[in-house]
Amino acid sequence: MTIDNYFVPLANIKAQEIELSTFDLAVYGIIVGDIYFYKNEQKDASFMPFGALAQSFCMLVADHYPVIVGRPTVNSAGKGVMAVDPSNLCLPDIAEVFIDHPIELFLETRPSGSEDKPNLLFFNTRKFHRDSGVDCLPQVTYKSDHSAAIVRVLRFKNSPYVGISFASSHMLYDGIGLYAFMNHWAEYMRNLNAIRNGTYQLAEPPINNRQVMTNCLDKVEPLELPFIKHFKEILPPMQMPFPTNIAPVLLSSPDMPLIQDQHVLHFSPANLERMRQHIDKDQTVNTVLAAFLARNILLANINVFGTEPKTSYVMMAYDGRTRSAIPRNFSGNVSSTAIAPLPSQMVLTSSYRDLARAIKEHCSKTEIGHTKAAMLVIENELSLLYQIGLALCNTPMTSYIGMTNLRYMPFDSVDFGFGQPVFLGLDYFQKQGISRLLPNKQDGGVDLYLNYMDANFKVFCQLDEVKMLADVIY
Repeated sequence: MTIDNYFVPLANIKAQEIELSTFDLAVYGIIVGDIYFYKNEQKDASFMPFGALAQSFCMLVADHYPVIVGRPTVNSAGKGVMAVDPSNLCLPDIAEVFIDHPIELFLETRPSGSEDKPNLLFFNTRKFHRDSGVDCLPQVTYKSDHSAAIVRVLRFKNSPYVGISFASSHMLYDGIGLYAFMNHWAEYMRNLNAIRNGTYQLAEPPINNRQVMTNCLDKVEPLELPFIKHFKEILPPMQMPFPTNIAPVLLSSPDMPLIQDQHVLHFSPANLERMRQHIDKDQTVNTVLAAFLARNILLANINVFGTEPKTSYVMMAYDGRTRSAIPRNFSGNVSSTAIAPLPSQMVLTSSYRDLARAIKEHCSKTEIGHTKAAMLVIENELSLLYQIGLALCNTPMTSYIGMTNLRYMPFDSVDFGFGQPVFLGLDYFQKQGISRLLPNKQDGGVDLYLNYMDANFKVFCQLDEVKMLADVIY
C-alpha cells in the first residue's frame, strides 16, 4: 500500500470552515510535538506496522480532527478560520525512516539509583540531528505547500526501540488537546479493524467547535492581569498602531524559527524532595522548580553578560478548562499564562521561601477571569503583547524562565497496541527561556527540557545548587 492509499479516508471529509479562536490565532507559527519510544520486548516482526499507523492516523483525522488538514485563512466576514476543502487539503507528511545506526548512539544513560532496575535512558535530540545522517524533521508550517502535521516512524539499526515522532501546529490545540489527539490516535490503532468496519466509536470524542469556549467566556467577567499593568508602566507606547482586526495580522506573521539550544535536566525523586526541603516544603514541585531556575538562570546570565538586569521574569502556563465550564474534551487552545515580574535584587538576596511565595502569588492564583482578560489583551492590545514577547528573554537587560508543566499529561496511555512508551523525547521547540516539564516514568522523577543559550547553560551547569540538585543530561 502506497502512502497515497493511506490518505483515502481523508477524501470523505466534508467542506467546512472551523472558526479559530483568539487563543488559536495567538500561537500561529509555533510548533508542538514529542517523540515516544516503544520497546519491542518480544521481537515481534509486526511491531508498530507503518501501514496501520498511517491509516489509523488518517482515519482519525477524517472522523474527528478535520481541522488538522485545513488551511488557515480570513473569511469574507473577516474572521480567522481553518478552511477545510477536500480538493485542497493540507495533507499530513507521514513517513517511515530507517536510521543506519543503533539507537545507543543517540542515548544518554544514567544510573537508576537502584541495583535491581536498569539505567535511565534519555534520547539526545541534538546528537540525533547531528550524527544520524537523517535530515532534521521537516518544518511544520502553513507557508508554501508544506504540512502542518508531520509523523515519522523511526526505526534504528539492530534495535528493539521504535520512535513515533509527531509534530504539528500549536494553532490546532494546546497541550491538553494535543495529548488527547495522541491518545485518540492510539485508540484508533488498537481498534483499527473495528474502525474499518464502522463498529467502533471513541468513548469521548473531541469538541472542535471553538464557539463552545466562546460561549463559556461570554459569561465571565475579566479580572485584572497584574503583569499587564507592569508592562504598561515600563514599555513605551508603539508609534505604529495595530489594526483592530487581529486575524489578518496574526495569520500573516512569519513562522518562529526553530531553536537548537535545547538542553535536558533530570531531577530524581530524591533530589526533588531535597529541593522542596531546601526551598519551601509547603510549595508544589512546579513552584519550587520555578524558584530554583529563576535564581540560577539569573546568576548564569550575570556571569555571562557581566551586568545585573533590573527585572527577572517567571512565566507559568495554566489551563482554562480546570477553572471554568469549558469541557475537558474541548480540543482548541484555552491555555494562558501568568507572569511574575520580580526585581532581580529580590531574586538574588531574598530567601528561597520568599522567592517561591512571590512566584506563587503572581502565577498560581489564576481564575477563568484572567483567561478572559488575556483574550481581551490579544484582541485589543496586540502591540503591547508584541512588546511583552520581546521583553521575555535572557539579555543584559532581563532574565527570563517560562515553564509549562506537562507532568500530569496522559503519556502512559498512548498505547498503539504494543504497550506504553518506555521513555519520551522532545524535538526542537521555539523561544529562548521556555522550558517544558515532563514526567520520567523510569524512576518517578521529572525531566526539564530547556531552551537556553549554550554559553549561558555551560555557566549554569557549574553553579553549586545545579550540581547538587540536577543531573545534566545534555
